Amino acid sequence: MRDWEGRGVGDPTDIEAMLMGLINAVGLVLHPERHCAPTVETITRWSRARGGKVLGLAEEVARIDCEAVPVAATELTAAADLLISLGGDGTMLRTMRLAVGGHAPVLGVNVGRLGFLAEIDTPELPAALDAIDERRFTAEARSAVQVRSGSDQETALNDVVLLRSPGKRSAAVGVRVQGHPFVKYTADAVIVATPTGSTAYSFSAGGPIVSPNAEGLLVTPVAPHSAFNRSVFLSGGEKLALEVLPSSGELAVEADGRLVGHVCPGDVIDVTLLPAAARVVRLGLTTFYQRAQRKLRITGSAEPV
Repeated sequence: MRDWEGRGVGDPTDIEAMLMGLINAVGLVLHPERHCAPTVETITRWSRARGGKVLGLAEEVARIDCEAVPVAATELTAAADLLISLGGDGTMLRTMRLAVGGHAPVLGVNVGRLGFLAEIDTPELPAALDAIDERRFTAEARSAVQVRSGSDQETALNDVVLLRSPGKRSAAVGVRVQGHPFVKYTADAVIVATPTGSTAYSFSAGGPIVSPNAEGLLVTPVAPHSAFNRSVFLSGGEKLALEVLPSSGELAVEADGRLVGHVCPGDVIDVTLLPAAARVVRLGLTTFYQRAQRKLRITGSAEPV
């Protein structure tokens, strides 16, 4: 696949083109329910003033009266030089999945509730667009996790979860590293998270916070029934596989919170890290740790009096 100037997708020169202000097309991904029309108008007005155009997913822009050109997801990914996510974390993850394999970085605008992954809130959008004009931003690479079982394949930016099905036995999962058995978990679920996803489901299950600059995969059990209840962080270059053990019940497979399939005892799921699968726009307003501290309400232990 080639981008609009004929460069290979994912080349560093894609970002150099953005830094030169060559944003011919902006792609929008909208929250499925929240009202985004005024924010969309801000973006279309900014793009129009620069001779550019705004594209949006056909089923989403049809809900609002705007100038965005309705297109299919494949065209949005291929044509956009910048993707803007208008929503919460779910919308941001969906936009980042669209960005996988393309060249456009993603600017997250929070119009949801938590908005951990978004760079800015709605009132900050005009200043953010000015910063992009003035080339005062960076593009931060984010890894993805890809799982394959048989002919089925899914990609997630946060996490993939093997989850106990209602009424079925617990998840009994063997973790293989480099082809060798390492640990067996019996739990309600087993999470494989990217560093981005370390602050999501894995964190709520007791897993550590991992810097998004790290490259690797985090395996965390949820409510484990065995003595070993720790997370394991693997290098991105290490081969990881999950085996559904004979004692396990049928398990649901979720990717970024979406139900994508089921696996049964005897199934083996190959797990691969995709480095720099997507990129997000950073304006330098806050660090990852400041966002984690604020959004997760991290205060630490009480200081001694």
